[in-house]
Amino acid sequence: MDFALTQDQRLMQESLVRTLEQASSLERVRRFAGDLKDKGADVWQALTAFGLAGIVVPEEHGGLGLTMLDAALASEALGAAIAPVPFMGVVLGPIALLRGGTAEQQAEWLPKMASGAVMAAAAISEPIAGARDGAGVTAKDGKLTGKALFVPGGLAAGLLIVADTAGGLHLVKGDAAGLTRTLMPGIDETRRLADLGFEDVAAEPLNSGDGGGGPELLAALRDAGWVLVAADSLGAAQVMLDKAVAYAKERRQFDRLIGSFQAVKHLCAEMAAELEPCRSLVWYAAYAFDAAPAEASLMAAHAKALTSEVGRFVARTATEVHGGMGITDLLGLHFWFKRLGLNRQLLGGPERVRELAARLQGLAA
Repeated sequence: MDFALTQDQRLMQESLVRTLEQASSLERVRRFAGDLKDKGADVWQALTAFGLAGIVVPEEHGGLGLTMLDAALASEALGAAIAPVPFMGVVLGPIALLRGGTAEQQAEWLPKMASGAVMAAAAISEPIAGARDGAGVTAKDGKLTGKALFVPGGLAAGLLIVADTAGGLHLVKGDAAGLTRTLMPGIDETRRLADLGFEDVAAEPLNSGDGGGGPELLAALRDAGWVLVAADSLGAAQVMLDKAVAYAKERRQFDRLIGSFQAVKHLCAEMAAELEPCRSLVWYAAYAFDAAPAEASLMAAHAKALTSEVGRFVARTATEVHGGMGITDLLGLHFWFKRLGLNRQLLGGPERVRELAARLQGLAA
C-alpha cells in the first residue's frame, strides 16, 4: 500500500506555511508573548481568510469539509510557526457538534465557526488527563457547577464544549451567566490557557447526534485532541532540528565548522532518526480517525505518547547543539522548547496515555 499525502494536501500545507511566514513571524510571536493584552487578532484574521476556521466544517455549513488528516497537517504547520492561535477548538468544536449535536445546534453554530465569527474551546482535560484538587464539573438539571482547567482558547471562545465528571458533554455560550474565566499561568507564551469557573451555568447537552453522547463522544474528542497535539509537536520539533543543523553548518570553533565534529553529527543524526517515525505515525493516526475508527484510539494514543517523548528529546538536544546561544532570547528557541513542553502534558502526559493504550490492547486491567 502506498500511503502518502495527496497533491492537494501538500499544496494546502505549503500555502498555509507561506501564510504563517507573513502573519506569524518570530517577531510577531515575540510581541504576543510579551503583551497579555495582545489577542493575536491579526493572526487569526489571516488564518480565517485562508479558510482554517472551517477546515473540518462541512461545506453545507460554509466550511471546507476536509478530514482529520488535513487538520493534522495544518496543526503541524501551526506548531512549526509557533502560531499564537488556539487551533484545537477549531477542530474539536465542529466534531462535537457533528457527532453529538442536534440539527438545530449544528445550524446555529457551524456557520459561525466556519466564518471565524465564533471560536470554540474544549474544556475536557479533567476526565482525560485527570483532575487536580478542586477541579471538575458536575451537571444537574441543565446547569453546570465546578471548575475546568487547562482550556486552550478558553479566554476568548464564544462557545465552550464542556465535559462533566461523568463523561457527558455540554454546550455553553461564552456569555452565559455564572461563567468566569481566568488566565492560567503556563510555560508556553504562544498559547494561553484558561481556568473556567461554572456556577449554575446554563448548558445544552450534546447527546443527540449520530455518534451518540457521553463517553463515546468524549473519546472521539480525546483522540482528535491527541492527534492535533502530536502534529503540533511534530512541526515544532522539526523546526528545532532544522535550526540545529543550520547552526552547525555556520558556527565555527577551533577554526572548524562545529558540524564537522563527530559528536555534533551524532546529535543531529539521532534527532532526525527519532523524529522521522513520528511523522508516519501522526499521519496514520489522523487518517484512522476518519477511515479506520476501530484503530483510532490506539493510534492516537501512540502518536501522542511518542511525539511527547521525542519532542522533549529534540528540544533538549537542539538547544545543546546551539550551546550558550540556545538559551538566549535572540534566537527564540525557547518558544519552540516551551511549546513542546506544554504539548507533552496537554490532555495527559505520555505515561497516562500509554496506560490507556495498554488497556485498549488488553495488556492492563
